[in-house]
Amino acid sequence: MNRRPRTLLDRIWDAHEIRPGLVAIDRVMLHERTGAAALKALKSAGRPVVRPAHVFAVMDHIVDTRPGRGDGTLMPGGEAFLVETRAAARAAGITLFDVNDPDQGITHVISPELGIVLPGLTLVAPDSHTGTQGAFGALAWGIGSSEAEHALATGTLRVARPSAMRVDVRGRLRPGVVAKDLALHLIATHGARGAEGMVVEFSGPAVAALDMEARMTLANMATEFGAFSALIAPDETTFAWLEGRRFAPRGPLWEAALQDWRALRSDPNAPFAKSIEVDADMVAPMISWGTSPQHSVPVTGRVPSAAAAGLAPETHARALAYMGLAEGQPLMGLPIDGAFIGSCTNSRLSDLERAAAILKGRRVAPSVRRALVVPGSQAVKRAAEARGLDRIFRDAGFEWREPGCSLCFFAGGESFGAGERVVSSTNRNFESRQGPGTRTHITSPEVVAASAVAGRIAAPWTLP
Repeated sequence: MNRRPRTLLDRIWDAHEIRPGLVAIDRVMLHERTGAAALKALKSAGRPVVRPAHVFAVMDHIVDTRPGRGDGTLMPGGEAFLVETRAAARAAGITLFDVNDPDQGITHVISPELGIVLPGLTLVAPDSHTGTQGAFGALAWGIGSSEAEHALATGTLRVARPSAMRVDVRGRLRPGVVAKDLALHLIATHGARGAEGMVVEFSGPAVAALDMEARMTLANMATEFGAFSALIAPDETTFAWLEGRRFAPRGPLWEAALQDWRALRSDPNAPFAKSIEVDADMVAPMISWGTSPQHSVPVTGRVPSAAAAGLAPETHARALAYMGLAEGQPLMGLPIDGAFIGSCTNSRLSDLERAAAILKGRRVAPSVRRALVVPGSQAVKRAAEARGLDRIFRDAGFEWREPGCSLCFFAGGESFGAGERVVSSTNRNFESRQGPGTRTHITSPEVVAASAVAGRIAAPWTLP
């Protein structure tokens, strides 16, 4: 009997749907900001974790990233989050990646590194950027603490079936243009609500040409597109990246898994609720000017008018006032006070390599008050140090930190200053995201590095 054409989302959802509105959950990731609350609530209700081997906790959100760290944090009361999560994880019998564990790091960085996420799985975590892991052809999404408790107790979640959206990226990205630029171009063109509530499947030649770390950056930014989650069909690049990872299948199980994974793709005529095409050749290095990822233009561009940006006049005026900018003002040449490379968006080895290539033999400008690089995981940190990247960053004037979320958001007690202008490789530039009153411009690690050297917003090709 002929079946209707199916999307990749259909294939994963149909394999996990127990009944309409109830799906099976294969993996649960927890972090110290909410993990203890979910585990303690479960224990007080007298319910065990139904599948402890499929639940993982990590210290990443509040943990200090300064060298020599322990449980102490700059966040008032932060130590209690770590201590309580540690105790709750051990009592529940789940895997914990503690503060200085060799596999510790940001949730969405270590899960792929360890093979916790695999094609075709469902994975949830109390973090809005969990969809990062959809780069592996898994359906991963962010949840709240009460939903985490339900998933821990039952291995299921009640969730309405989202619709599928396709973003087909034609052509190839030009040299010097990276996945972060593609994501900001997409959001700036189609709006921060362009994929609201949908699962975005990224496809096309430009996506297939991306390595896995770039695919993770693209999937990560789907959250800023308003998406429920993101998906990229797994292929040989995916399989080669996952083979041999700690929690990935091995031997005959690996071969059996490959056979299933190769079927995880959308049918050519599968129906999507929404579909758009992007010409990769038109994407330029991007940077944000306002207080949303939607407020982005090419780094060589100028602050647009409200009409050109597709914004209500009052929204446009508020963003300009907060950022201390004026319509028509060029972004290149704006003096900066800080530079940050890190976050679940751009803290992987390839991100650090590209930034270090720009910084090698150069120094951060004296006017830049702080420049930090925070590796996404202990594995990334070890690999970077083995390549001498830490020395390049330090010699240039960057602080070399321990892995964690750090200054991606103002939660760990550390921040940039009020009114300070910061170039950042993070995913959000909301008001006060990196500290009360801090003015954040999100961009690629390359532009962050070049700007730190110039002391003002700059593109790599403008450096002497």
